[in-house]
Amino acid sequence: MQIVWSSRRGSRSIEHLGSAHDDGELEALRAAARQRLAAGQGELDLGLAVGTSPGGPLEIASSRMGHLHDALCRAYDLLGFGQATGGDEMFRQLVLARIIEPTSKQDSLRVLAEAGVDAASYPTLNRRLPVYARESWRRGLAAACAAHAALGPASLVLYDVSTLYFETDAGDGFREPGFSKERRLDPQITIGLLTDAAGFPLMVQAFEGNKAETKTMLPVITAFMAAHQLADVTVVADAGMISEANQHAIEDAGLSFILGTRIPDEPYAVRQWRREHPGQDLPDGQVFIQPWPAAGAQKAAGRRDKTIYYQYKHDRPAAPCGGSMSRWPRPRRRSRDWLRSRRTGSSPWPVARRQ
Repeated sequence: MQIVWSSRRGSRSIEHLGSAHDDGELEALRAAARQRLAAGQGELDLGLAVGTSPGGPLEIASSRMGHLHDALCRAYDLLGFGQATGGDEMFRQLVLARIIEPTSKQDSLRVLAEAGVDAASYPTLNRRLPVYARESWRRGLAAACAAHAALGPASLVLYDVSTLYFETDAGDGFREPGFSKERRLDPQITIGLLTDAAGFPLMVQAFEGNKAETKTMLPVITAFMAAHQLADVTVVADAGMISEANQHAIEDAGLSFILGTRIPDEPYAVRQWRREHPGQDLPDGQVFIQPWPAAGAQKAAGRRDKTIYYQYKHDRPAAPCGGSMSRWPRPRRRSRDWLRSRRTGSSPWPVARRQ
């Protein structure tokens, strides 16, 4: 029997108490070790039965995470979820259990029991799940989130997409293999999350695992507008999120968008400025505004006029393999670097296209 004393830095000392040859000697050594560990420490008299040995294990009758559970319940009510759900206690318990320990629905009952909460039965939980899956239920929670975030007519909301994978081999039409940022081949679902500028969640929606990210944004935005009776929303995104089909879908929905992207060649507005200012370098941060009216066929299809904003930056080189850092390569030179720049899309011209 040994007592090992260790420290944070890895050093340790070993105190040898003796060796036991039978159960009686082993129990005596254990008692001596407990006394040695408790040396200089007083014991609180709990009024236990005389038969309980000093220093022995105590029976745990029950436990309750009172402070944690009360704090989570207080936050739940402050967010307005209690009122939005009509005081549904089963939903409250399920949410709080997932916050304490993210686990399955069935195992959430075990978490609640460990927290000292009298949880409902698993069949009761299953009977309530169809109610929680209704669109009206999610819409009420989203309205509570928006009310807490105090959204106004000029509020900024952010949208991003992630995936959740499942440890199964076959898909079921909703859980399907698709593009995974973790490079997994398992069936997954796509999650679209809408937050305010501070990151507070406003709405979450699930999509098929093989659904492209660009096709998830518009359904979330339209659902958000319907939940909050919004007449107009301006979508601000980069070219990776708004595809050409998304642009047309946003226009068809009567919304506006601001698209940030880069261009591979020199815009017409810049060429015109060069002709009017021969021999001058472009100022850093120079912004050019170019109207882009819709053609007759586009107007007949319901397309609106666009405005393109070009901004020039010195710290964005035009050619990746050399050349001037502040001047765009002349198209008429057709140099090797200029052609390579066109193929790779490297450009000092970030574009904000407004519709």
